[in-house]
Amino acid sequence: MSLNLYNTLTRRKEEFTSIEPGKVRMYTCGPTVYNYAHIGNLRSYIFADVLRRTLEYFGYEVPQVMNVTDVGHLTGDVDSGEDKMELQAEKEGRDIWDIARYFEDVFFDDIEKLNIEPPNVRCRATEHIDEMIELVKKLFARGHAYETAQAVYFDVTTFPKYTELSRQSLEDKMTAARDEVQEDPEKRNPADFALWFKAIGRFEHHIMRWESPWGVGFPGWHVECSAMSMKYLGETLDIHTGGEDHVWVHHPNEIAQSEGATGKKFVRYWMHGAFLVVGKLSVDEDDEERRMGKSEGNFLRLQTLIDKGYDPLAYRYLCFSAHYRAKLKFTWESMDAAASGYESLKDFAARAKQIGGEEQPWVAEHRKKFEEAIADDLNMPQALAAVNELIREADRRKEYGVLEALYKFDEVLGLNLRESAEKATIADAEIDNLIKERENARAEKNWQRADELRNQLAEMGIVLEDTPSGTLWRRSN
Repeated sequence: MSLNLYNTLTRRKEEFTSIEPGKVRMYTCGPTVYNYAHIGNLRSYIFADVLRRTLEYFGYEVPQVMNVTDVGHLTGDVDSGEDKMELQAEKEGRDIWDIARYFEDVFFDDIEKLNIEPPNVRCRATEHIDEMIELVKKLFARGHAYETAQAVYFDVTTFPKYTELSRQSLEDKMTAARDEVQEDPEKRNPADFALWFKAIGRFEHHIMRWESPWGVGFPGWHVECSAMSMKYLGETLDIHTGGEDHVWVHHPNEIAQSEGATGKKFVRYWMHGAFLVVGKLSVDEDDEERRMGKSEGNFLRLQTLIDKGYDPLAYRYLCFSAHYRAKLKFTWESMDAAASGYESLKDFAARAKQIGGEEQPWVAEHRKKFEEAIADDLNMPQALAAVNELIREADRRKEYGVLEALYKFDEVLGLNLRESAEKATIADAEIDNLIKERENARAEKNWQRADELRNQLAEMGIVLEDTPSGTLWRRSN
């Protein structure tokens, strides 16, 4: 079965092939660790995780690299504003290195709670300054970089394919950049982007600084991803993922500086996840869709959902309700529906585990539907529909030998179905004895005692279900 993925570079689905048979070099744009990630940010990492899991499902080895931006990301996309890291440290009155490590730890804790596979390599920008300096040297040697009193820049006019990914004209990009606040009058072109900032002028008091051939300073945000991805994955990557906001500035800059330095194609498949938008979150709000963000006042962390009683994996389940390239609207009603759907899925897995049975030939049809869905550009709504069809068919036939198929699907879904089913059906001796006593009471038609035992088990958090196959049970939430 061929795997087809949508390539932002070509704006179409393409049959995926890797540079090296059986191995996919994958880079994921990681967090800027100046603040908490919100659930919209986390949706992008769930998409990247599903991509990696799908590749692994079809037999690929996927050495995934993710950066941690802990310096150089300014508040403006065209090198204007302040360093986000230093600005946050100043606001909180904390050491900048402490800020970076704290928010990095929180981010990867969220990643773990969402059952996102950790990257094979997690690389901090501050630990790869030498690689960035070497990359900038190559750009000077190949005529793409120039120096001003304030910084070192990439001259976008030296790279004819600069707008290939964004599909904006260079004139439009120049105009958009010109409308932003330009901090350096010596820039040749408004769209030129910084490779290195000097610790002078507005950055005179920048805390994070390193020696370089162009003076003491710090790297630009864009050069970090190029230097680190190529260090660990080589000069040409199979797949590069990120949010759709990177299509217009960050990723075109990565392409320009990477290909400008090497003369080789940087990335074969560019893949981008769409935004999470927010609908009505309280009775005082209208239902107008808004992008999630701190400035919009609708910043929701994963911990916010946990504090409200939601399982983090219920949010992962919610993300499967829309294709990764389509906007997903978040409301508390949609979150409730996802939580209910996820609980039903776990309940079925626990029930099927207790009933058991051999897998029947009809299951193969549902395996095929699931695999066709994920192979079609990670169509998770269709994949989830295939899972639900399998469950309905198992209930209709009263044939529950479907767990191996369900567990196989979960290699992509990442919903911990095996673990939850095993946990839900592990009984200690007391529970086991009470269930057996109740079964005996029912066999003797002692309904009063059977009801007493049901109530006693319910108080212990055990939910019973009497079926033709016998009494099934699970632990309640």
